[in-house]
Amino acid sequence: MIFVCIVAGIFFLDYGIKRYIDRKRPLGEEQKILKGHIILKKYYNEGAALNFLQKRPGLLKGIQTTLVAVIGGAFAFLIGKRGNNGTKTALSFLLGGGLNNLYDRYKKHHVIDYFSFETKCKKLRSIVFNISDFFIFLGALLLLIFQGKRK
Repeated sequence: MIFVCIVAGIFFLDYGIKRYIDRKRPLGEEQKILKGHIILKKYYNEGAALNFLQKRPGLLKGIQTTLVAVIGGAFAFLIGKRGNNGTKTALSFLLGGGLNNLYDRYKKHHVIDYFSFETKCKKLRSIVFNISDFFIFLGALLLLIFQGKRK
């Protein structure tokens, strides 16, 4: 049950933040927070990371839907079994973040991103993230770690 709560928690946390950002922040306006290390800015991402497949939204939606379905299937398969808590946590992070971004893609036809990092590297500074992106990254990393341990 805890893993289902993690999925729902990630989904609704980012849903609430995105909703607030979308309603209250002008598109593209920047605000530095946390001593200037984080930059808040609303950005509509029509592609995947780094605008990958931006010009092929149907293909991107299909790929993302398939990935979320596969992750959801693995999650459903493992959820009732004992053990594998690391893998279940990883899948929970992937599923919560993936479902939230997929929801945006179907509902709004873009994903709402809203923060970046202040850094000397212009390329990194130009990447805009949302909370779901970090859970997806963390979930993928944890999945690699826990699946590597099993082998």
